[in-house]
Amino acid sequence: MTISYSKHFNNNKTKLSILILCFFTLFSFAQDAKTKSTFWNNVEFGGGLGLNFGNGFFSTAVSPNALYRFSPYIATGVGLNFSYSSQKDFFKSTVLGGSVIGLFNPYEQVQLSTEFEQLHVSRNFDERYVSNSDDDYWYPALFLGVGYSSNNVTFGIRYDVLYDKDKSIYSEAWMPFVRFYF
Repeated sequence: MTISYSKHFNNNKTKLSILILCFFTLFSFAQDAKTKSTFWNNVEFGGGLGLNFGNGFFSTAVSPNALYRFSPYIATGVGLNFSYSSQKDFFKSTVLGGSVIGLFNPYEQVQLSTEFEQLHVSRNFDERYVSNSDDDYWYPALFLGVGYSSNNVTFGIRYDVLYDKDKSIYSEAWMPFVRFYF
């Protein structure tokens, strides 16, 4: 008997359950009062905000996240992603999802990262001007990155090893990043 992985993982309820499980796993360590104080001393919050507009185009993005720092060298965390974009007389797009990230600092200034992102993409095209059909799908991304860290800021570049030019919300597999954690 063969069990198809894709048959079970393509279920939207399964994906949403995995996303919620990953998000709350980070906070499950705080079970008693003694652990709670130690736990929260190792939690760092960060994220990103984005706004882009001009010539009939508008885009906004919000991506809060939290990290748990196990040591000065290793951290892991979760994040949420939301973005909305529109182009007058062309399309409207909503993207919602989450991510799990792992960070490794072999040296104080060098940061290696692995980040898995699962996004639900919904694109609606204006049928009066565009003959494309609407899109509604889940898109995974797996980023491998390297960056330079200074205090709470890291500048670097990352690569999506699962990049699909027809489905990705990103224009390229390579992309620069800036991370802030406090």
